Amino acid sequence: MDKKAIKNYLYNTSYQLLIIILPLITTPYVSRVLGATGIGAYNYTNSITQYFILFGCIGLNLYGSREIAYYQSDNVKRDRVFLELVLLRLITVSISIIVYYFTLIKFSKYSTIFLIQIIDIVASIVDVSWFFQGLEDFKKTVIRNFIIRIVCVILIFSFVKSPEDIYIYVLCYSSTLLIGNISLWFYLPKYIKKSNLKNINLVRHIKPALILFFPQIATSLYTLLDKTMIGYITNNTAEVAYYTQSQVIVKTILALLTSLGTVMMPRIANLFHSNEMEQIKDQLNASFKFVSFLSFPMMFGLMAISNNLVPWFFGPGYEKVIINMIVISPIVVFIGFSNIIGVQYLLPLGKQFEYTVSVVTGMIINCILNFLLIPHLLSVGAGLATVFAELGVTVVQIFCIRKEFNFRNMLRFNYKYIISSFIMFLPVYLLSNKLTSSFIHTMVCIMLGIGIYIGLLLISKDSILIDFIKKIPFLNKFL
Repeated sequence: MDKKAIKNYLYNTSYQLLIIILPLITTPYVSRVLGATGIGAYNYTNSITQYFILFGCIGLNLYGSREIAYYQSDNVKRDRVFLELVLLRLITVSISIIVYYFTLIKFSKYSTIFLIQIIDIVASIVDVSWFFQGLEDFKKTVIRNFIIRIVCVILIFSFVKSPEDIYIYVLCYSSTLLIGNISLWFYLPKYIKKSNLKNINLVRHIKPALILFFPQIATSLYTLLDKTMIGYITNNTAEVAYYTQSQVIVKTILALLTSLGTVMMPRIANLFHSNEMEQIKDQLNASFKFVSFLSFPMMFGLMAISNNLVPWFFGPGYEKVIINMIVISPIVVFIGFSNIIGVQYLLPLGKQFEYTVSVVTGMIINCILNFLLIPHLLSVGAGLATVFAELGVTVVQIFCIRKEFNFRNMLRFNYKYIISSFIMFLPVYLLSNKLTSSFIHTMVCIMLGIGIYIGLLLISKDSILIDFIKKIPFLNKFL
């Protein structure tokens, strides 16, 4: 990866982490104040609200980022595409809001929460982060999110004091999301000039956006449907909380990996537009190695420390999160690989059909296993269903590009990351279970794991680690 890609990766990693850092900071506090029932109610309603955002946006985020990437150097076409997509988004999301109001706010027992979360849908209308992603400019979104999320943290700690404050909690999330999305508009005059409304053509974007939308529906069905099905089948919002809380940590880890896909998608789309196929393959091979370097130790590390982390982080009553976290940890590897193949390769190159087949496969596996496992294993069953669904997505995608990439070569450098991670897992797991649950002890386990993993890679002279050390002057002398 070149310097610009690395810089954007670091910016976008910060961006994704900041989106997730708020739950990490507030979860220990909020889980105790609102309890599993309150947290479960929020996550259950939010999963349903996300459907309306999904259907309102009809794939315009991913499509918009790709289109802007295509026309990075053509300001006239870029401005026209931006205006057309903003207007199309306004129409489609407005329709979604109307349906949302008459189906949920008027008739649900969670009507008050749904009423507040309508702000989330409004926020999706004014979201233009896709524009800056297409320009490969991630700095502005990072700064925006940092300020807004800090404000949200302050509001939650200031006003959420009891289980009755669940509505204030929801309002803190929704209102800061809206303010954050609006703030990005202040940067637009630098990039967008006035366009003639007579020349716009909204219809031309509907078909290609919908082509990208179908796989997003399938993906969202098996990522959001889990929470909805747990709540519906078990009629127990506490089980929803156990499932979603186990994903708080896992999604933080995933942000480090999926950020790479967000950065590389517009980059590869632009290379494809310039017919630079060899450069695309080089970028993909580098991504595979980097994700392997991070994902395997992260997966084994989560499994090893879960027993020590959960009790002090979430508080009493969340013991079931431990087994949920262990069960769901393998998705770190599967999503890491499918993000490379799907988001960094298939979509930028216009291979929507192959991508759609993979995520539809995941959706089918997830739905079937949810129905079979949730009635017996509750939230743990949903976790198992998610793991097999993500594995299915990855296997199908590998099959689709098997003739274009040599996966045997990739397995050759993967084995040392797998072996090193497993060796690291054993002592960390034993120490994690022996020590009492506390922040200090969890950090001791994490540092031990990092030390063992890095030590083993130094012994095997791993190229990624060696290259990183060479860039740090005071570490260079140890090589």
